[in-house]
Amino acid sequence: MNADVTLIDWSRAQFALTAMYHWLFVPLTLGLGVIMAIMESIYYKTGKEKWKRTAKFWMKLFGINFAIGVATGIILEFEFGTNWSNYSWFVGDIFGAPLAIEGIIAFFMEATFIAVMYFGWNKVSKGFHLSSTWLVVIGATISALWILVANAWMQNPVGMTFNPDTVRNEMTDFWALISPFAVDKFCHTVISSWLVGSAFVVGVSAYFLLKKRETEFALDSIRIAVITGTLGIVLSVITGDSSGHLIAQKQPMKLAAMEGLYDGSKGAGLTAIGILNPAKEPNDDNEAFLLDIKIPKMLSFLANRDFESFVPGVNDLINGYTKNDGTIELSTQEKMNRGKLAITALSDYSKAKEAKDETALVDAQKRLDDNFPYFGYGYFDSPEDAVPNVPLTFYAFRIMVCLAGYFFVLFIFVWIVNHRRKFEKMTWLQWVCLLSIPLAYITSQAGWIVAEVGRQPWAIQDILPVQAAVSDISASSVKTTFIIFAVLLTALFIAEVSIMVKQIKLGPAVEDELHK
Repeated sequence: MNADVTLIDWSRAQFALTAMYHWLFVPLTLGLGVIMAIMESIYYKTGKEKWKRTAKFWMKLFGINFAIGVATGIILEFEFGTNWSNYSWFVGDIFGAPLAIEGIIAFFMEATFIAVMYFGWNKVSKGFHLSSTWLVVIGATISALWILVANAWMQNPVGMTFNPDTVRNEMTDFWALISPFAVDKFCHTVISSWLVGSAFVVGVSAYFLLKKRETEFALDSIRIAVITGTLGIVLSVITGDSSGHLIAQKQPMKLAAMEGLYDGSKGAGLTAIGILNPAKEPNDDNEAFLLDIKIPKMLSFLANRDFESFVPGVNDLINGYTKNDGTIELSTQEKMNRGKLAITALSDYSKAKEAKDETALVDAQKRLDDNFPYFGYGYFDSPEDAVPNVPLTFYAFRIMVCLAGYFFVLFIFVWIVNHRRKFEKMTWLQWVCLLSIPLAYITSQAGWIVAEVGRQPWAIQDILPVQAAVSDISASSVKTTFIIFAVLLTALFIAEVSIMVKQIKLGPAVEDELHK
């Protein structure tokens, strides 16, 4: 396929820029929302004003972050129509459904109850106000659910059929979209966001301890945050294990990239520590690693729940291999051949329909149906086009895992010293907590890099690669809007940080008129 590589690269860069900025705000919304709702629940149960005051403070920061997150999310959704119109046309009937539900249900809940949460402290009962707070949090979570259902469908397309008359994929089973793949992705993403919210609360609370202000407020906040964060990490490990197993079944190339695995084997080991060989390319004779330490047979178990099972590597997926059930996985070249047959059959179908040739129409339909599972491969120029950026995926995965482990140890340690009433005297640990806030965001961003870079080059797994999904526009226009968005999003981020810092410096002692 002759594609404008510059247009593709700028379109991908713009979407990545917007998505990564958006994801600076979403995990804090999801994580901080749960923590502030727990704090208000304690206030409702105990009647202690200190918990009301604590919940109100974190609600201020939640509101600032929430507003900026909505703004960046709107830009992100518009880009599907501006930069990826072929994608929107090809699967809009399916992809649009969960996004529409998100707008109708989730935004409605958030818009309705967020007003009560901020303005209703002295206007509604304690129970109704608490319900409103939780409904805002649930609304944000439901919003994430439908967005993640749409994203999971892109990585595991189900519940659809291709209509050659309209050249569109059409939904046949809505509930199939909420697949185990989607449920697991939702659970892992939302629960892992508790780490970001918890690290933020612990870090900001440590700031107050360093300033020797609001000691009781800070220690109470830390107590709730470290418990929430630790639970979130434990549950994230469980959902992450399930995600790895599903990825092995549905996206084996992504798993191979995550592990830097080029040559598959039975009883494959999991790379605990590794330095990739930068000279390594698919099907060459170079070693994959300059240094690696593996956990024997663990990758085979995580992928297939069998210590002796075969896990394919990049080379196996390119060249073809025998699967664990004895069936043959086609080589990428064969998939490309079949994909081209599907594309040709679609063209023949349109010609036969125009000529009203029923015999040719039936023949083209059969050839299209037989080869459609490989439709997207027909746009590749070489088998290596199917390989994602292995180093970026490999290292991003390990950054995510290592930092999650770091926060698990940090939260446990902070809980212990806080429980023993020693934390407020440990200045060095307070600085560690404060300076660790950016690491929580890096952890979350690394997870998304694994999910999205690891599935490249696919916009929709096996069906539509990114080079066939872009809009037919000039690369210069995308470059221009990239620069505009970069400036705009950076300004929004700076504005949020400065407003947040101002509110944090004021502290919970200053009552915002918004809450009175």
